[in-house]
Amino acid sequence: MSAAKVTKATLEQRVRGLVAGTQKHPPTGSLTVGGGTFTATTLVQLLQSLADALGAVDSAKASWQDALKNAADVNAKVGPVVQAYRSWVVATYGNAPSTLADYGVTPRKVPTPLTAEQLVAKAEKAEATRKARNTMGKKQKKGVKGTVPAAAPVTSTTAVQPVTQSPVAAAPSTGTAAVAAPRIP
Repeated sequence: MSAAKVTKATLEQRVRGLVAGTQKHPPTGSLTVGGGTFTATTLVQLLQSLADALGAVDSAKASWQDALKNAADVNAKVGPVVQAYRSWVVATYGNAPSTLADYGVTPRKVPTPLTAEQLVAKAEKAEATRKARNTMGKKQKKGVKGTVPAAAPVTSTTAVQPVTQSPVAAAPSTGTAAVAAPRIP
């Protein structure tokens, strides 16, 4: 046999093939295999017991997966009720640890107050973080105003030429102007 790992499906297929072959072509007399002596019927029974055990694993796995799915479905339905009931118990008996223990609920842990040194260290750390991130609060933002840069005076190197009438003679006017009539809807 090779050193490769044999999967359960491959092993079951091999065992079922050996059973089928042994039943079709039974060896005559007894057969010594793997340190034991077997007849054809005892060898088939031994191989069949392994095939049955592998099949039982498949059915047990399928029922286990069904049980897991059932548990997940029930948890989806009952879980919110459990959380709400726990919250009610804590709200009702929050100051009675012995009663909470009867329900299997531990009381909420009360945070210990910070010492003066810890408060100072916390404030310094917050200030350092604000400086590092360059963040500002409402009052600091209120003081920041944008400024418009002054427009630079426009200086041109070319002088502006006055507009004069072209030397081409204009068409004489007939005195009547074509005016578009207003449109009445």
